[in-house]
Amino acid sequence: MPHSTESFEVEDRSKIDIFIDRGGTFTDCIGIPQATDRDDIVVKLLSVDPGNYPDAPTEGIRRILEQFTGQPHARDAPVSTERIGVIRMGTTVATNALLERKGERSALLITKGFKDALEIGYQSRPKLFDLAIKKPEVLYSEVVEVNERVTMEDSTKDPFQPGSVNVGADPALRVGRSGDIIRILEPLDAESTRKSLQTLRQKGYDSISICLAHSYSFPDHENAVRDMAQEMGFRSISASSSLIPMIKLISRGMSATADAYLTPEIKKYVANFRKGFKGGLQGTRVQFMQSDGGLVDVSAFSGLRAILSGPAGGVIGYAKTSWHPDDRVPVIGFDMGGTSTDVSRYGGELSHVFETTTAGVTIQSPQLDISTVAAGGGSILSWKNGLFAVGPESASAHPGPACYRKGGPLTVTDANLFLGRILPEYFPCIFGPDENLPLDYEITKHKFLELTEAINGETGGCKTAEEVALGFLAVANEAMCRPIRALAEGRGYETSAHRLVVFGGAGGQHGCSIARQLGIDTVVIHKYSSILSAYGMALADLVEEVQEPSSLILGDGSISEISTRFESLRKRAVDGLHRQGVSSTADIEIQRFLNLRYEGTDTQMMVAMPSDGDFKVAFERMHLQEFTFLLPARDIVVDDIRIRGIAREHERPMPNPYREITRAGATHTAHPLRTKPVYFADRGWVDSPIYLLQNLQAGSQIQGPAVVIDKTQTIIVTPNFTANIQKEHVVLRVTREKSSVNGNGAQPLSGLPQMIKADPVKLSIFGHRFMSIAEQMGRTLQKTAVSINIKERLDFSCAIFGPDGDLVANAPHVPVHLGSMAYAVKYQHQHHGSTLRPGDVLASNHPVAGGTHLPDITVITPVFDVRGKDILFYTASRGHHRDIGGYQGISGNANATEIFQEGARIISFKLVSGGVFDEAGMRRILIDEPAQYPDCVGTSSIDDNLSDLRAQVAANAKGAALIQAMFEEHPREIVQFYMNEIQANAEIAVRRFLQATAARVGGRTLRAVDYLDNGSRIQLEIHINDDGSATFDFTGTGPEVVGNNNAPKSITLSAIIYSLRCLINEEIPLNHGCLSPIEVINPEGGILNPSEYAAVYAGNTQTSQRIVDVILKAFEACAASHGCMNSVGFFGGRNVKEGEGYRFAYGETICGGSGAGNGWDGADAVHCHMTNTRISDVEILEKRYPIILREFSVRGDSGGQGQYKGGEGVKRVIECREPLTFSMISERRVTRPYGLRGGDDGALGENLISRKISADKRRFVSLGPRGLVKLKAGDRFIIKTPGGGGWGNKKLINGRSCAVNGAST
Repeated sequence: MPHSTESFEVEDRSKIDIFIDRGGTFTDCIGIPQATDRDDIVVKLLSVDPGNYPDAPTEGIRRILEQFTGQPHARDAPVSTERIGVIRMGTTVATNALLERKGERSALLITKGFKDALEIGYQSRPKLFDLAIKKPEVLYSEVVEVNERVTMEDSTKDPFQPGSVNVGADPALRVGRSGDIIRILEPLDAESTRKSLQTLRQKGYDSISICLAHSYSFPDHENAVRDMAQEMGFRSISASSSLIPMIKLISRGMSATADAYLTPEIKKYVANFRKGFKGGLQGTRVQFMQSDGGLVDVSAFSGLRAILSGPAGGVIGYAKTSWHPDDRVPVIGFDMGGTSTDVSRYGGELSHVFETTTAGVTIQSPQLDISTVAAGGGSILSWKNGLFAVGPESASAHPGPACYRKGGPLTVTDANLFLGRILPEYFPCIFGPDENLPLDYEITKHKFLELTEAINGETGGCKTAEEVALGFLAVANEAMCRPIRALAEGRGYETSAHRLVVFGGAGGQHGCSIARQLGIDTVVIHKYSSILSAYGMALADLVEEVQEPSSLILGDGSISEISTRFESLRKRAVDGLHRQGVSSTADIEIQRFLNLRYEGTDTQMMVAMPSDGDFKVAFERMHLQEFTFLLPARDIVVDDIRIRGIAREHERPMPNPYREITRAGATHTAHPLRTKPVYFADRGWVDSPIYLLQNLQAGSQIQGPAVVIDKTQTIIVTPNFTANIQKEHVVLRVTREKSSVNGNGAQPLSGLPQMIKADPVKLSIFGHRFMSIAEQMGRTLQKTAVSINIKERLDFSCAIFGPDGDLVANAPHVPVHLGSMAYAVKYQHQHHGSTLRPGDVLASNHPVAGGTHLPDITVITPVFDVRGKDILFYTASRGHHRDIGGYQGISGNANATEIFQEGARIISFKLVSGGVFDEAGMRRILIDEPAQYPDCVGTSSIDDNLSDLRAQVAANAKGAALIQAMFEEHPREIVQFYMNEIQANAEIAVRRFLQATAARVGGRTLRAVDYLDNGSRIQLEIHINDDGSATFDFTGTGPEVVGNNNAPKSITLSAIIYSLRCLINEEIPLNHGCLSPIEVINPEGGILNPSEYAAVYAGNTQTSQRIVDVILKAFEACAASHGCMNSVGFFGGRNVKEGEGYRFAYGETICGGSGAGNGWDGADAVHCHMTNTRISDVEILEKRYPIILREFSVRGDSGGQGQYKGGEGVKRVIECREPLTFSMISERRVTRPYGLRGGDDGALGENLISRKISADKRRFVSLGPRGLVKLKAGDRFIIKTPGGGGWGNKKLINGRSCAVNGAST
């Protein structure tokens, strides 16, 4: 159909503008003639088809030109560009190179002491329950340390008095571009740096990245290194401070290495692309889409900005075609492809994020806020542990779904084909040996019949193959709804208040079901929805982004400087657009942003300048919308000043979709081509009319069920939906009548429990819903908390529990909280359940009440029925509060011997009563009560404590609201029935594993012993019974100890549930059912079940790790990990008096080596087992605290040797800039991490004090495993963490003999 748009330039009827999205499987192309009375031309082709063409975009352009001109264009000849107006492209070249690790060989230059910083990253492991930990590979091949060092002169946690620092009087001081005062500790050693660069050139490196500490504010050293590299002829130089001048060495460094790795690949692709055209595209405008949704001239296209190039086009496409300011109803984009689904939101402004993780690489760069879920048309369908599973594995293009005739597995595409939702006769015949056959329905049918027989055989059910296929679609839909709910509700928006815009090749088959499941009543499908990413290129604008760091406080005193910096950045943005070829007369829009946060928090919000210029009000409005609270007593910090220059020289006026959507109604009669059976829930096979979209007139209306087929997609109109055909859109709306089909496409979840048998489809769906609730609670807590421990280090957990306190779903946050929270909830339920009322919230942290250690405060909220009478569920969140008072002002003091010395103790406290938060009561508990004991004080961080507790209350409330929403969808009896069934499902999985283990070991008792550094024995015997139940008997374990290594009994339960989940090594629900077949014998008075008076701080952080090592040793699963959380903290503040506490406190846990196993080496520098918290970035640490992080590196030769080697520990060196008190609690400093099956033990850890005697003399003193020590300015604290144990005889490396002392063995 002709397009209703303006031409790009002055109309040239002889030219056509071409827009391309080169995806992983297909390349979509659309040609829009500049003559407005000519039809658009759409071409879709395989992205890789070397037998027919070398490059898909070039081939697509050739085919478009043939149709446009009516003249043949030879495939083997360069394409003429004389009829091309402009070419715009989005591409997955960078994404694929990153995913497949096929980028350019490059080297990294980084500040001395941090050569391994990017390898260590933030120290958390990617998959919580993998014993064989696989860390993402770094992108550089070699790293060079640069002799230079700068740091922040002042610290935000203990700042100097204003005006006390005279920059001009000290030649080592500079003012950074952020406004911070920088101290040059060591000038750049130009000579050694030049030699290093020369060596890299001699080795053949042509691409380098540079990342020096604090270069975001002080880029001088980085610029000098870049200039040297340019002089030496390096062709690709990625300096982190030029790419994205934002704080965080790790994120900025990874971004720089990604750019060095990917930009050469982009340049190679562009060069090859040019070769396909006459004159190499000289004189032709060529632009590429960037991850931020803006176009850039081909000459400026870089790898770092290309990672979301394709998906970004889709966001622009639906934002420009399905939202209008006259309407302002926000839209959710649902882009379902072959391997994954992308979801995003648009409410009038593009939403950007500035730090994301792709393929294990942290990217610090403006990107559209797009969430991806591993569920698409190619997602593999499987039956696992009594549950329907969809993905995350994908059949990809090769072998593809079963119906592709390449021997592939069943996928979502197969389910749609089997149920009549894909019609082979309208699908390209490109399959089989000669690529001329249709989709293979028969093999799909055969495989579903086989799978159905297996499912019925295992469950005793009588499902049909159609019900099984529909069940998989229901589970897939629920998996895709999870990120949509998180995207909308996580920001304080109601999901149902949106329209759903569906696009992508597979989206039309699922749009109605997804919308109903989310409570959305309108689905919008653009005429180009299957190629919307390509069409989005036609609607996008050329963009230039510039920003710089800041340390200003937002207020009247900073407005002038902000305005000046805005103007400077504006000029840079305009100049950049002109360099990209934008004419001087073009319409350039300047958007101004400030990246703002409250002082003392890490939650940054990129705020666009409002029409009245009041950034403070705009920030508070956004903060209140997303987080539901304000911090009016805190300053607002300006972290970054940003300009986005937009050239609207090719603006395409779009028809108002609001008018089309609201006018949706029948004015023409639609005539189907034919009818064909399509399978729907609760109706079975229904003869459904088939329509071709191209034959339908605007104004036609179609009542579901029906199938609407476009050239490149299929739209399923489910029962109780009506499709309204408009000029630019297909609008699908819910029919306003009672429906027997719910949103997930399955039969309504109704009926009394005693009358039904558990349906594995519904069980799978409820499993998703329960876990989704716990995950959304976690996102709420992380967002609304203010402390580093919760917000940045992620030391928290969220879960939901049944009415008796049994665990239903625990989001995989911190393993030491798994299972143990249930006992805290059970305690409160047993003691207070009958007296609780709606609006009540409880708090607890005491070991006798199910706590682990005192800093972990659990907040528990009962969820009542609509009458407010019966408790149906509990929601709970546990967060680590760094300061709760204690002995000598240190919570969890290393020298504590009694629990009262470890801080505030809460057996049970009504934190909220009738909806009123008891702040006075918490102040009394946290400040006054600890101070009653000798040498003890209360918390010095009460404001942070209270803010985090309110965040926990908010997280629980979020979970409660989501649970109540479930009860609105399904009867109470059904929800609770499936709550019990999901627990039973987990129990079955554990029993099966234990039965298989008993068979493997011949029924023998499993035994293991290990020792803590203080000599305490941990002994375990596991007796497995025929029914899959087992007894874990810790008889023989040592008694309670004088120090704080005592572990409350709930920790043992956490260790057991965590270990079982790791050993099963499959996705199973994490709930009470995992422990149902387990009897635990844990004698009272032992170190694992101490008295109520015992100090327990290290039982949580250290002894818990040893329990896991003992369990895994009994199963002979793998060698020991570093077996320790390496807990270090420092405390200080100028002019702090003895006994009054400290002005600031900081704590962290440090990674080590993981144990090797049968078939894998241990991972280096990673958190293992009972924790997975992140570590703070060096630049964040030095900005906040008066310290210098001198070194953070992998500790070579610390992993145990063996056939498979144990992972290496790390070395971390912290230097004081003022007097500080350090606390260290660690393990494996005396007892080495064991090896197994002949593998060597891992190396011991070591804690050292390096006291500064003079400028060139130091005294080194060992602290031992634990202790408290006061350090002066210039002193250093050195932590060397243990390595993991090795596995197998070290004479056999990866199963092969190796030479020892020159002899073959």
